[in-house]
Amino acid sequence: MDAALSPRRARNLAAGQSWSGATARLLASGLLLTALAGCASGRGGFVWGWYILDPRTLQGQRNLNFLFGGVWATLSVSIAAIVLSVLFGVALAMAGLSPRKWLQRLNRTFVELVRAVPVLVLLLWVYYGLPVIVGLQLNVFTAGLISLAISDSAFEAEIFRAGIQSVPPGQREAANSLGLSWFLTFRLIILPQAIRRILPALGNQFIYMLKMSSLLSIIGFQELTRRANELTVTEYRPLEIYTALVGEYLVLILIVSHLVRRLERRLGSGHG
Repeated sequence: MDAALSPRRARNLAAGQSWSGATARLLASGLLLTALAGCASGRGGFVWGWYILDPRTLQGQRNLNFLFGGVWATLSVSIAAIVLSVLFGVALAMAGLSPRKWLQRLNRTFVELVRAVPVLVLLLWVYYGLPVIVGLQLNVFTAGLISLAISDSAFEAEIFRAGIQSVPPGQREAANSLGLSWFLTFRLIILPQAIRRILPALGNQFIYMLKMSSLLSIIGFQELTRRANELTVTEYRPLEIYTALVGEYLVLILIVSHLVRRLERRLGSGHG
């Protein structure tokens, strides 16, 4: 047997491991949903009322449409927030890597302060505090977007800082020898390599963002959790509705995880 794997065999092995991991996650999810469905036998005197979500009835169709109507709101605010947090995080990471002491202090102060404040507290402060302090009235989407982006940008800054520092210094020296400017060196050489290294962490942050978007229900944003709460008030079947909510988030996160892993393999296929 060869002492080292060829690049092709290494990629095939990594793809096989990724497929095995995806299969294991799907199996675990199936077992979870099976266990939840098994509870429908009414043990302990509780009788499940899945009729409220039965797609064969008009009531079930109406309720399902109402619940699924929050998917786009959840995805839109999560995607917008992750884009803003990545852009802000890159700028903060560059400040932290700058030779100027005041930029380093700015980075450290922002990161430590934002990481110390819970997302829900920041959300409430932005939504209720900014109109009082600066007279800026925000709708629920904008307030949620700002809160999620600010909260996540501190983590993105640390992720990008670690990724940029992991690129070998020889890459910068080679770019300097070719006469590339600092901006071109960063955009064409450093940043693409850093992104490939930190892509799993970025994927985790997007999953985190999807889950944290549920906190926006507290200020009335019509995402998945808010819709589930409102449907519970009208149907009085919280366990069935929140079980369906678990399934919605589970499907969304499994899809995102699958897409991130495919992107990892694609970006790494030519650099194995």
